[in-house]
Amino acid sequence: MSLINTPLRVLFDALLYPFRAMSPWVTLVPISLATAVVLLLIFKRTSNQDAIGDVKAGIAAGLFEIRLFNDDLRTMFRAQGQILRRSLTYMRLSLVPMLWTLPPLILVIAQLQFHYGYEGLRPGRVTQLQVVLEPDAVPSGKPDITVKAPPGVSVVEPGVWVPSLREMSWRVAVDAAGAYELELDIAGNTASKLLDATTEVVRRSPIRVRGFLDELIYPAEPALPPQSPFESIELDYEDATVDFLGIGIHWLIVFFVLSIAFAFALRKPFGVKI
Repeated sequence: MSLINTPLRVLFDALLYPFRAMSPWVTLVPISLATAVVLLLIFKRTSNQDAIGDVKAGIAAGLFEIRLFNDDLRTMFRAQGQILRRSLTYMRLSLVPMLWTLPPLILVIAQLQFHYGYEGLRPGRVTQLQVVLEPDAVPSGKPDITVKAPPGVSVVEPGVWVPSLREMSWRVAVDAAGAYELELDIAGNTASKLLDATTEVVRRSPIRVRGFLDELIYPAEPALPPQSPFESIELDYEDATVDFLGIGIHWLIVFFVLSIAFAFALRKPFGVKI
């Protein structure tokens, strides 16, 4: 996954960097528009447009037949059966383009989540830093893990070790706004964790992991090396929302609503039957 995630991180960081101090709406609208256009083009190229058009026409004819012959039960039941059969055909015809559109959509959403999904830590805020060790790296007693915090961040309490979970956690305080890197060390094996304390729309990583599936879900930071004693390193960020008329809405809802609206608005200009 690193071969995919690394260029995607660079691409999205570069695209969103000029707008980092602006409202999320400034970038979510054009991103949703671009996503709708790309998905329409993929759907058009990978679907049987003639068959989809025939099936939709058949469904519309069945609905019209029900409305026209609503006093004829036999005709109505026959029309309902045809609508059901054509609906199943439509689902089958939509399966192939769906398989083509889902993978790139998942990768895009995974990248956008770490720009819009979390709020930066605020000065004066205390959060939790949590480390999970690999089973082979767990000592008989409390592990000697040190956390080196740069100026602007401080570790306010000693680490608390939970042997049953292979987990150690610290309370970390942000003293000043900025972007920081924490360094953890256990027996000479080091790993770092990014910490963001800004109000800008930038990439924030709540957890650093390793493993194919984990990297797919959490691509915001490079994966931990295979030989690392750390299984995961996590920071507690609060979820962010997008303001709409004073109401906080999750960015993914905004993204999907805008993308669907743009797709339906552009389907005829692009000659796509969906």
